[in-house]
Amino acid sequence: MATELELDRSDRVTLERLNQEYVDAFMSANVEWYREHLAEDFVCIESDGSVFNKGQFLDHTAKGPDVADYLLHDVDIHVYGDAALVRATGVWRRENGSMGMSRYIDVYVKQREGWKTVSAQITPSSKMGPRGRYKRSQIKP
Repeated sequence: MATELELDRSDRVTLERLNQEYVDAFMSANVEWYREHLAEDFVCIESDGSVFNKGQFLDHTAKGPDVADYLLHDVDIHVYGDAALVRATGVWRRENGSMGMSRYIDVYVKQREGWKTVSAQITPSSKMGPRGRYKRSQIKP
């Protein structure tokens, strides 16, 4: 019988693969991959604040990517029983050579059919590494 640590490791490997496949499906406009791997109640909050349900997300995906390249950095996966968070940074380049970066968090739930993405949120970013008011150095009195 598999131990909890072995199950967690197996789930992490599966989620790492699904995360890369998610990006690959985006880059190749693979609607069928998403149709199979997104939960029926999937919701995506895009970097501009727009919200897509699964059907809208599939329609948007069919149009193809708006970037020429997309590379993952700092992929971080945490499994919490039958739920998991996948966080990462994506660095992208458009056809015109302009570049950008975003961070995302995907929420997965383990169902009978396997892990399904139930939520995705993308946040634009202009800098790698810690920043923001909670990362500023503390001033000591």
